[in-house]
Amino acid sequence: MSGHSKWSSIKRKKGKADAERGKTFTKVIKEITVSARDGGGDPEGNPRLRAAMQAAKAANMPAANIERAIKKGTGELPGVSYEEVSYEGYGPGGVAVLVEVLTDNRNRAVADIRHIFTHNGGNLGEVGCVGWMFDKKGLIQVDRGSVDEEELMETVLDAGALDMKLEEDYFEIVTPFNKFEAVKQALGEKKIPYSQAELTMIPQTTIKLEDKEAEQMLRLMEALEDHDDVQKVYANFDIATEIMEKMTA
Repeated sequence: MSGHSKWSSIKRKKGKADAERGKTFTKVIKEITVSARDGGGDPEGNPRLRAAMQAAKAANMPAANIERAIKKGTGELPGVSYEEVSYEGYGPGGVAVLVEVLTDNRNRAVADIRHIFTHNGGNLGEVGCVGWMFDKKGLIQVDRGSVDEEELMETVLDAGALDMKLEEDYFEIVTPFNKFEAVKQALGEKKIPYSQAELTMIPQTTIKLEDKEAEQMLRLMEALEDHDDVQKVYANFDIATEIMEKMTA
């Protein structure tokens, strides 16, 4: 598993990722609105909207909030116009960092992101400086105790998954971008529950960090993820699990 994925999993297990429900709701509502704007308000024909709605339900967002966000995206209700922007840069130790943003003010967003990088041992780079180091893939997690390993492997590989491996107390399944929905559907047909399913950017190589650089990198991740306009952060660091757990304590 890539470092940023493990970092996200540790925070989720400790409840830190959703500690501020209002901030979580804000990010998910933005994603629903933009997904509906770009692909329509029907989740059956809009995989991005369907994934955003699933994230909203996982965060216990009221159905009325979800419906309003969709209607704002389709223009049935007035709403803010959000712009999708990606920023690229380097963290401590030369770690590649990719930041996905939804903002109603591009100038404010780039100034804020640059400030966060600079004050946490990194620097904002030019467009394209690190994006090529990441591949868009599906990532699904299934709790170890909820399924037989052989049955799970047969199900996901037959549906088009690239790889499956055991990570501590769960199985991690990696899929090609275009097979993500098919693998999720196969799990659903077999009634195999998954604890997480998302399209993500997986780094081709990783950089091992220790001591001060590791702590600086995780502080940079937290600062970026805490910004209201930031939807996702991807990075190619490799940091020991015990250091990550200490940072989320």
